[in-house]
Amino acid sequence: MQIQLKKYTLQLKHTFGISRESHDFQDTMIVCLSENGATGYGEATSNPYYNITAESMMLEIENVRDKIESHDFATPEDFYPFIKSMDLSNFSCCALDLAAHDLYGKLLDKPLYKIWGDKVDTYPITNFTIGIDTIETMVSKMQEQPWPIYKIKLGTTNDVAIIKELRKHTKAIFRVDANCAWTAEETIFNAPLLKELGVEFIEQPLKANDWEGMEKVMHHSVLPIMADESCIVEEDVEKCGLHFNGINIKLTKCGGLTPALRMIKKGKELGLKLMVGCMTESSVGISAIAQLLPQLDYVDMDGAMLLKSDIAKGVRILDGGKVNFPTLGGSGITLN
Repeated sequence: MQIQLKKYTLQLKHTFGISRESHDFQDTMIVCLSENGATGYGEATSNPYYNITAESMMLEIENVRDKIESHDFATPEDFYPFIKSMDLSNFSCCALDLAAHDLYGKLLDKPLYKIWGDKVDTYPITNFTIGIDTIETMVSKMQEQPWPIYKIKLGTTNDVAIIKELRKHTKAIFRVDANCAWTAEETIFNAPLLKELGVEFIEQPLKANDWEGMEKVMHHSVLPIMADESCIVEEDVEKCGLHFNGINIKLTKCGGLTPALRMIKKGKELGLKLMVGCMTESSVGISAIAQLLPQLDYVDMDGAMLLKSDIAKGVRILDGGKVNFPTLGGSGITLN
């Protein structure tokens, strides 16, 4: 097996703001795994919240390059414990795991969802994310991209007023994501007001480790609550089952498709609503997420839609949310 690492700086169409940061560019690392004439692609983006950079991921993979290239690759499931044994970050494991899955599917000439026994007759529509900005700019972004479901980033001093104003301009479903910025009291107070404004659920209102606050919210919120920062790895799913109505799984944070599939299985056993979210990936990461669509209740896979230009071809999201799945095996990815 041969491995190649590439760093890209993705430029966003607009400044993207959440409660703790905003940015115009997103660094990302692409892993290319090649064997028997096929190449699989995987991706993980940098993230200051988790102290991850493209350079830090590339360095740790370079340190074990020889081991990876000498590995006798059979399946992604066998490959995963091998890469986990090398003490890599979950972000690096994600890029490697996604590349391994894409490679495996290409070698079999089958899309991943078919390998997993799924059909893509029905699947959830992705939301389109509106980052924190002036109300005028947020409205302008919605008008630029009419969409049936918006995720609105919140975490300001006038969050309900923002939703009230945005509601004047669309009949779309709203989801809100406070990215840990609220208290339990704020969440309980805001929930009925947001419900009246057509909000479907609230994502991660409290700090990731505020389990006591989340227990209070679960008893009093009139809207469902989805975990994000509180649900990073497989071990978090069970605890979230007692404190949330659903979980938003991020491939980069949990370590890739292999652990995500196990998290989905566990979430279903616990009766949780299941969502997979993106971290402003290109079509490399988004195409991997799309393979999971038949297993999900909700999805946030608009990352490539937020970019000025993409670095890859794969799954395409059409107007209105319909997904065009490529016939190419694996996640269906080719680099531009």
